[in-house]
Amino acid sequence: MAARVENECEPGGVCLSGNAFEQVRGKTGFAFDDLGERSLKNIDRPVRLYAVRSSAFSTKATPAVGEKPLPLPDKPSIAVLPFQNMSGDPEQEYFADGMVEEIITALSRNKQLFVIARNSSFMFKGKAVDIKQVARDLGVRYVLEGSVRKSGNRIRITGQLIDAASGAHLWADRYDGALEDVFDLQDQVASSVAGAIDPSVTRAEIERVSRKSPTSLDAYDYWLRGRAAHLQFTREGTNQAIAHYEQAIKLDPQFALAHASLGNVFNNRKQWGGSNDPAADASRSVECARSALALERSDPLVLVQSAVCLMASGEVEFPNSLCEEAIRLDPNNVSAWIFGGWAKILLGDYQTAIKYCERAQRLSPIDPRIAFAETTLGYAHFFLGNYEEALKFAASYARRVPNDLGPLRAAIVCNVYLGNIEAAKSLWRELAVLSPSECVSDVLKRFPGRPQDVAKLQEAYRLVGVPE
Repeated sequence: MAARVENECEPGGVCLSGNAFEQVRGKTGFAFDDLGERSLKNIDRPVRLYAVRSSAFSTKATPAVGEKPLPLPDKPSIAVLPFQNMSGDPEQEYFADGMVEEIITALSRNKQLFVIARNSSFMFKGKAVDIKQVARDLGVRYVLEGSVRKSGNRIRITGQLIDAASGAHLWADRYDGALEDVFDLQDQVASSVAGAIDPSVTRAEIERVSRKSPTSLDAYDYWLRGRAAHLQFTREGTNQAIAHYEQAIKLDPQFALAHASLGNVFNNRKQWGGSNDPAADASRSVECARSALALERSDPLVLVQSAVCLMASGEVEFPNSLCEEAIRLDPNNVSAWIFGGWAKILLGDYQTAIKYCERAQRLSPIDPRIAFAETTLGYAHFFLGNYEEALKFAASYARRVPNDLGPLRAAIVCNVYLGNIEAAKSLWRELAVLSPSECVSDVLKRFPGRPQDVAKLQEAYRLVGVPE
């Protein structure tokens, strides 16, 4: 065995077999580079090899095994490993490598992620890797791996996201396409993976934080708890989210995203009818948005959440520009496409609104925020006169967010314009019980759109007997 291993050494170098490495690991002043499994002459199975180097003097860039692990960043961290070329065609290596580079670039646009650079990830190319060891060497919590297979004129790409600490698979998918569309397919996969990873990582991070005691939480952890509570879409969850976001800001007053998220949840409480003082919540929402924008203008999520608060206050052009800038900074940001679509509704550009929300649905169909895309799609079809389609989206939104009165309001106006006046009146009686102060003039507060669009909604309300 030693003779065969020696043949694998670089001139002047020293190699160990896996068995020898396990005996000396952590007991010497040397560091070790994992060379992966090698097929050795007259040895009936592949053997994992390690190259020995001095940790004090080596300049080699390969991550060293056995050294002290890097501390994890203060936000979700991810490494994208080179995808395996399963085609048996060396010519497809360029495509597999390009695929990974596109995914790394797409993920790097997300300010909430810490993404390992391409050159570090590619140090593992061609090696049999242990995911936990890769995560330890690169100092990350999550690892994305995948493969590319070519068969005839078809290409299949698979990817899976792994929580390195637990080994759990958080997300997996596959994509098929024609060889002549190879670069379009590459773009599609990169965008889809980036969009899917965001909610997958967020869920995993929320689960991680939920296991920590309050005494060990920092500003980011409180923000995560706030986000989890916010996405419950309940009155209790909304109030919990406010408390968590406020605690995050107390710990870090410069935390722009916490300011924007706090403004967003104040706005939601006002919009959903759970506020004891709607005017105060509206004022706080705008105040938080402006504070967030004063602190940060390069984080797409800060821009989008601030835009939502400002749109609810009656502004349209400026929030629309914030959403457009967020999309420019991160074309894979689902929230930017959704609320950019809502801005287009308020501006009367319904076809563009539909395109924006369909893009959001393609990027991340499993994201809880997709409910808001359905709201926007419903309004777009309503104002285009497609009342049946609008009603379908309202029903879908109601299933996702049963505590929101928005779908009930949408169902009323859709039924009016479909000629189903009695059904609309029956729905209004339900709404009047849930929202006793509901009146026609409230429409403008909830929907600061074009005067003719506001008038169309108000007319439907009048026809079913809603008081002025």
